Amino acid sequence: MLVLGLSVIAFALYWTWRWRVTSRLEPPAYPGGIPFIGHAHLLIGDSIVVTDPDDCLTVSNACLQKDNFYNFAKPWLGEVPIWKHHRKLLNPAFSQLVLDGFQGVFNSQSRRLVRDMAAEVGKGPFDHWAYTRRNALETICLTALGVDFCENSVLNSQYEHAAEQMFNVLVERFQKFWLHSDFIYNWSSLKKKQERCLEILHNMSNTVLKTRKASYLNNKKNGLEASTGTKFKAFLDLLLELSIEKGAFNDLEIREQVDTMIVGGHDTSANVLMFTLVMIGSYPKVQERIIEELHDIFGNDDRDVTKQDLSQLIYLEAVLKETMRVYPIVPVTARWLDRNVKLKNYTLTAGRTCFMFVYGVHRHAMWGADAEEFKPERWLDPATLPHSPNAFAAFNMGRRICIGKTYAYLSMKTTLAHLLRHYRVQADHSKMVLKLDVMLKPECGHFISIEKR
Repeated sequence: MLVLGLSVIAFALYWTWRWRVTSRLEPPAYPGGIPFIGHAHLLIGDSIVVTDPDDCLTVSNACLQKDNFYNFAKPWLGEVPIWKHHRKLLNPAFSQLVLDGFQGVFNSQSRRLVRDMAAEVGKGPFDHWAYTRRNALETICLTALGVDFCENSVLNSQYEHAAEQMFNVLVERFQKFWLHSDFIYNWSSLKKKQERCLEILHNMSNTVLKTRKASYLNNKKNGLEASTGTKFKAFLDLLLELSIEKGAFNDLEIREQVDTMIVGGHDTSANVLMFTLVMIGSYPKVQERIIEELHDIFGNDDRDVTKQDLSQLIYLEAVLKETMRVYPIVPVTARWLDRNVKLKNYTLTAGRTCFMFVYGVHRHAMWGADAEEFKPERWLDPATLPHSPNAFAAFNMGRRICIGKTYAYLSMKTTLAHLLRHYRVQADHSKMVLKLDVMLKPECGHFISIEKR
C-alpha cells in the first residue's frame, strides 16, 4: 500500500508540474471541461484544435507526420516513408504541360456524363452523386493511370461500394477506442469487413498496374514510347519509368501510389461536383450568371472546352471555390506534434495531436460577417477576400498541399461547362443532412432535378 500511495503522489506531482509548464505556453482551455476527464466527452485524446489560418499553416509546415489515425488506412493506401523524396519525383507528372494533354479526355468524359444524365431529364429529384462518382472514377483511370475502364461497369460499381464501405470502417474504428488496439481489432468483425473491402480495392489497383505495366514493357520491347493516347506521360507511366529505369519504386510502392491516386483523384472531385450542382440549383441568380458567362464564351456552340476557355470561366471558378469554402470535402486534418510549435500567440507542446479544422478556417472572422453565406462574388474582387492566403484550405496547405489541385480545377470546370450548357438544375441545399466519414458527405437531401435548356 505504501508503494501504491507513493506512486499516486509522484504521479500527481508530475502531472501538476507538467500542467504548470504547458499552461503558460499553450492556449487557454475550451470552456465546458469536466473534472478529471476534461473535454474527453467532446474530443477523445490529449488534442489541440486550431482554426486560425496562419497558425494552421505553421503546424502544416512544421509537422509533416500525420496523426496515428491515418495508420488505420495503411492496409489500404500503405505508407510512403520517404514522402518528401517521392513528392519531388512525382511533381513532373502534374505539370501544366501534362495536364493540358488531358483536356481531350476531360471533354469526352464530360460529354459522357451529359449523355448518362439525360435519362433523368424531367423525372424529378435524383441522386446525381452516383453519376459524378462513376464518371470521376473513369476519368482518373483514363488520365492519371492511362487505363480505360469506362465499359467495365461491374468492376467500377464494386470499387465504388467497397471504397464507401472502407471509409465507414475507418471512422467506426476511430470512434470505438477499444478497436485502436491492433490485437483487439484483428479479432473483430470490423476487421473481416475491412478484408472483404480490401480484396476488391486492391484488385482494382492491381489490375490497373498489371495492365499498364504490360503495355509499358511491350512498347519498350518494340522500341516504342509508352503512350496513354496523350502527348505527355501520365502519372502511372512516370511511376513505371522511375521504377524500371531507376529503381525508385518497387511494385508495392507503385500500387500504394495507384490506390492513393484512385481514391484521392475521383472521390474528392466527385463530391465537389455533387455539392456544386446542389448550390447552383439552390441559387437561381448564380445559375443565370454562370449561363451568361458560358454564352459569352461559347455562344450557342456545343464545342469542346479549350485551355483558353478555362481561363475565361472566372465566375464558374468562383462558384467552385465558394462551394468548397462552405462545404470543404476534407473538413479536418490531423498532424502529430513531434516538436514544440510556436504559433502567433501560443506554443503547442510536442507529444499530442493537432486537429486543423478546415471547416473553421473557412468561417474564420477574417472572412467577414457574411462568412456563413454562399456568395461566389466574394472571389471576384481581391478586396473582399481575407488578407491571408491561408484562409482557403480546400486542398490543404503548406508542403503537403494536394498535388492534384490544378488537375481537379481543370476537370471540374470542364465538366460543369458541359453540363450547364445542356441542363437547368434545381435543388434545395437547406434540406441536406451531412455526415463525416473521413470526407464530408451528404446523408440525405442532396438530390437535384434537371431540365433540358
